[in-house]
Amino acid sequence: MNNTHHERELKKLIAKEKRFIASRKNHKESVVNRFLADKIPAKLHENINLAFSKAFSLIFDKGTSIIELTYKKDELEKDFQVDLYAARIRGTGKSLKKLSKKADMAGGVNLAVSGVSGIGMGLLGMGLPDIPVFSGMILRCIYEIAIRYGFSYETEEEKYFILLLIEGSVSYGSHLEEINKKIDSYIQNPQLPAGYNRSEQILNTSRVLSTELLYMKFLQGVPIVGAVGGAYDVIYMNNISKYSRMKYKKRFLLNYSKEITITDIKNT
Repeated sequence: MNNTHHERELKKLIAKEKRFIASRKNHKESVVNRFLADKIPAKLHENINLAFSKAFSLIFDKGTSIIELTYKKDELEKDFQVDLYAARIRGTGKSLKKLSKKADMAGGVNLAVSGVSGIGMGLLGMGLPDIPVFSGMILRCIYEIAIRYGFSYETEEEKYFILLLIEGSVSYGSHLEEINKKIDSYIQNPQLPAGYNRSEQILNTSRVLSTELLYMKFLQGVPIVGAVGGAYDVIYMNNISKYSRMKYKKRFLLNYSKEITITDIKNT
């Protein structure tokens, strides 16, 4: 793999990351959110938070194998290995971009599915019942992106990374910067932090998600009109997919930066 092409891709990615973080420096409440502010039931936030927490816990414990039935994991892994081999042999920027394009395609499919599901649930006035479905779509999207860049998602360490990705993608300002640093730290040294507790991290991630989606899930609970709230699933899925693709690509590029360096040393 050519070091020049690789470094160019990494520089472009870091610039893209900076733009993403800058675009989310401040969180401005939408007109819809301000209109709904005094109409939200007191316990709805708590209920949404609990629904996300239960969904992530259940999927991590028992649901990953079910999600894997919705895509051909073995074929995706083989496809990545073929593309990786081509990138190593050819050493061109085009080869690197091919990997990224396939990860982008995975995100696009999941966006479409989440939109149809969210709108359908909204038409039926099903806000809370949509949360397990939406959570499954989030993890399906991230799992596919992980495979496209050659990473696992089964270990406890990777589940921690995934939860950070979800939390970071819907965060703003100083909190986003804090989570982004944790993610970059993990990329450099993929280990669990001291005293890590998965349940606590799930609660942290769910709390941020439930706060961000509170108004839309409330709206989604109103039949017919709820289609508008359900449509927002696409917006949030897009943010999660976009941020996850950037971070997995960064892991991939940094990993193979080390590989290039080691190869260069051996050849001297």
